[in-house]
Amino acid sequence: LCAGGAPSLSYQELKDLKKINVLHIDVRERWEVDRFGRIPASVNIPLGELVEALQMDPTEFKEQYNQKMPSKSDPVVFSCLAGTRSKQAVGFATSLGFS
Repeated sequence: LCAGGAPSLSYQELKDLKKINVLHIDVRERWEVDRFGRIPASVNIPLGELVEALQMDPTEFKEQYNQKMPSKSDPVVFSCLAGTRSKQAVGFATSLGFS
């Protein structure tokens, strides 16, 4: 799900990860989700909102995205349409201390 040398997953690997409670963040724009469909069991946080979202108070994150905020050590997977934005998302998360 991530291009350009960053870690990537196959569809089956993602399905397997979701069985162990990984947070899947779709960083596409809302209009893309509306037009092309939502990825089941994912939360949509457009890339432009991601840095702010990952720094939110956990209660505010839960209210806004209807998901528990990940801790810095929780497994998180980012996806987008072609891999470019998900690669950026990995960089943003890493710079904020997520492992």
